[in-house]
Order: sequence, then structure tokens, then C-alpha cells
Amino acid sequence: MSRLPRPATLGLLTATLLCTGLTPGLAPSLAAPLPTTAVAQQPAPAPALTVEQARAAAVRILEAIKSGNANARYAQFSDQLKAVSSPSMVAATMRSQPKVLGYQLLSVRSGRTTSTVEAEIRTARGNRVLFIVINGKGQIERYYVDRADDPTSKVALQFVQAISGGQFITAHSFLSPSFQKEISPAALQSKWLGLQRETGSFVKVGRAVEAESTPDMRLVLVNVEFNRLTDNLYVILDSTNEIIGVDFPEYPAGPAPVQ
Repeated sequence: MSRLPRPATLGLLTATLLCTGLTPGLAPSLAAPLPTTAVAQQPAPAPALTVEQARAAAVRILEAIKSGNANARYAQFSDQLKAVSSPSMVAATMRSQPKVLGYQLLSVRSGRTTSTVEAEIRTARGNRVLFIVINGKGQIERYYVDRADDPTSKVALQFVQAISGGQFITAHSFLSPSFQKEISPAALQSKWLGLQRETGSFVKVGRAVEAESTPDMRLVLVNVEFNRLTDNLYVILDSTNEIIGVDFPEYPAGPAPVQ
């Protein structure tokens, strides 16, 4: 399938997995590469916690969520997550989510620099399985939620609502684990703000429509209105409803005439 070049300013994000078999005009691209200029050498990450330390850190994190303590929740973020959040933003996010009534740790696995904790949380709207990646300081590096049983269009819509509402950590939790490693919450923020320099300020999110599907991937179009134009955001999900790609059309529709 031939592909036309896309204006770089209008491409939001696409995962490496997004290559072929989707809607014509949806061209694949990788996340923007790091600048080639020299950067200061970053300190080596702390080694991963032991299983018992990770378990204790997970309990502290889950207790903060259960109690609704936004200050404690924010303090448990890694420096990378703190850079795109604040205690007031955390409080607003927690108010928008169902109250956590209880939780159960299912597994704890430690790697070289991070630990992954699997927990089932019980909420007023049902149970959810949550995966939390914890760094060597006992802080949340990233997390994701099992949404395999949700309607695909609902997952895509909630992702766009999160990113358009400035909840970049929540939006990041919708991405697949491999995509999370490629794209940070700060990169999501930068791309979203950069996009609005072309489209105008965000106004509202419309409806989501599942456009195409294969056994491995699903394409959902989420209508987004800006003050200059209205167009669809393409959200690509895998068979478990984890997002593996996000993209804007190559050629936005342009401003509509006054009715």
C-alpha cells in the first residue's frame, strides 16, 4: 500500500507495532528519536527492591489510593511522573474514579531495576486487576490496568478523555507495557500541546467508533473538536484492549465554514 508523507507536526504517536493492515492514509512512524546533541549523563537507576520491600511499597501505594490521600499518592510518584502532575491534579483524578473499597496482592516480581506488583482492587463498580511498576526507591514508575473485558470503543474514549483533560499519567496507563517504555507521560503531554498549535485549543471529545478490527488489532476513531477544526484521533488497540498506537489523520479536515 502506497503511503503519502505526513506533516510531522500532525503526527501524535504511533507504536512500533503499527505497520500494516489498517485504514489507508494511516502511515506508521516511530516515537520521535532523542536529540543527537550531547546530554548530561544520568545517574544509574537504583537496583530493584527485594520482593518483600516491593510488597511493602505496594501496600503503601494501595493504602494511599484506598484512603483517597492525594498528597501521599503524589509523593509516591517517581520524579518523571511528578513532573507532569501535582497533588491537586491527583485529587481531581481520584474524585473521578470509583472509590477503592479493598485490595489483594496477587504477585510480586523483582527485576534488575524495577519490581512489578499485580493486585486486584475492589471498587464500587466492580473489581479490577492493576499492575504497578515500582522503581528502586519504592516509587511508582508506571502502571496499567487490565481492561480486556471492557468495550474497545469505551477504552479508546477514556484514553482520549484523559489526555485531553491533562491527566497524562492516567492516559499513559492505557498504553501497552512495551509502548509505555517508548513514550513517557511527559512525551504525551508535549505531543498533545504541540498538536494544538496546529489545530487550535481543545474544545471537547465526541463519540468513539470502532472502524476496523483483526484478530490482533482494533482501530477506533475518536472524534475530537478543537477551536479551529474537528477531526478524528486514531487509537489502535491490541486484542487485550491495551493501546499500541495513537495517530492523527495525515490531513486534518481544516476549519469548517460558519453555518
